[in-house]
Amino acid sequence: MHAVIKEARATLRLAVPITIGQLSQVLMGITDSVMIGRIGTIPLAASAFGLGVFNVFFIIGIGILVPVAIFASRSRGAGRHDEAGEYLRHGLLLSLVAGVIECGLIFLLSYRLGWFHQPPEVVAAVNPFLVLIGTSLVPVLAYLALRQFAESMGRPWVSTLIVLASVGLNVVLNWIFIYGHLGAPRMGLAGAGMSTLIARTVGSVAIFLWLKHDYSMRAAWPRRWLAPFSWKILKEMLGVGLPTSGGLLFEGGAFGAATVMMGWLGDVPLAAHQIALSCAAMTFMVSLGISIALGMQMSSAVGAGEFGRRRPIWIGAAAAGAAINILMTFVFIVFGHAIATAFIDDPAVIRMATTLLVVCGLFQIVDGGQVINSAALRGLTDVRVPALITFVAYWILGIPIAYLLGVRWGQGPLGIWTGLAVGLAVAAVSMGIRFLRLTRADGPAAG
Repeated sequence: MHAVIKEARATLRLAVPITIGQLSQVLMGITDSVMIGRIGTIPLAASAFGLGVFNVFFIIGIGILVPVAIFASRSRGAGRHDEAGEYLRHGLLLSLVAGVIECGLIFLLSYRLGWFHQPPEVVAAVNPFLVLIGTSLVPVLAYLALRQFAESMGRPWVSTLIVLASVGLNVVLNWIFIYGHLGAPRMGLAGAGMSTLIARTVGSVAIFLWLKHDYSMRAAWPRRWLAPFSWKILKEMLGVGLPTSGGLLFEGGAFGAATVMMGWLGDVPLAAHQIALSCAAMTFMVSLGISIALGMQMSSAVGAGEFGRRRPIWIGAAAAGAAINILMTFVFIVFGHAIATAFIDDPAVIRMATTLLVVCGLFQIVDGGQVINSAALRGLTDVRVPALITFVAYWILGIPIAYLLGVRWGQGPLGIWTGLAVGLAVAAVSMGIRFLRLTRADGPAAG
């Protein structure tokens, strides 16, 4: 128990600024939803659809960049700071390539949105917004690589302040572009996309300049940015990043599929789904922040050869995540109506969103458990089996159940969210069992 408490304190010290940074990223989406909701139900539903499409591509990029945190933390634990800088340099290359490719795919997809069979008025409103937030993939993925490097090197607070400033900038720009203040044209939903693109670009430039001039980073900061890239390093990073992307894509794609199914039910369920999803994402970011810190602590311990720390690190993080998610479950159940009212004044949307927030609150614990268990396995560089687990949990169980309950058997939005909860629970339990199996011996894990 003493070891668990010690590791929990260390993980939480690292997790607090990371969590604030993660919450700030989601806060940008939530402020967009609140400000868009003030101009009508159709724009809010269109933003839900657009973000559902965008998030699938964003998640792929996140997975590809996860190795920056894993390998930089491991190099730091082994005392090889220059090696950590090489992982940053190669990570930025991966972020640029992935961002450009995904931006191009979103642009092409914007001409084929009819494939998703959404309400015609939603499809008509979403296109400019989707293209603009799709373009923001290039700067936001670069920002993620730089932030993960800073966090891996024990410097999480400045990147957190930068993303908080980006949120503030996004709010001001939303006020200007959505509503047409200070002489700007009234752009509506497209204005939210423009604001997000500008804020993310400014944030990426700011964190790069800070890291470049931070004296404590000199030992790890790359000295030859244009030196030939190592295929060995790229292969090592992609060997972790691609399966991680697959696992995250299975999960994120499941939520994207749920958004599409909501659109089949109409614009009111889709708008209510966006409100509940925004709130769920806010809570999820707390668990995600803890999981990122857990993964870094796990990687550092493995890099230092301290294999006996693995289970105490995991238990401390899991307990902290569970406690926070139980609290948020209470908040969603008790204050659901007030939360929904803050987004929109449409009574039908508010009633439906209040019901969905109850379900959202009930699955927060398993949602947090699956992301923490997944990060623990990534810290052991075990990524292929977890990807398979997520595929089975979400696409063999969760989404079929959501479709049957919500669409075929008439349970509507409540049935769709119930299917998602089943998938999350199966993933959480399965990955927890795998972690315990891999850490039975006090030595390197054997997958």
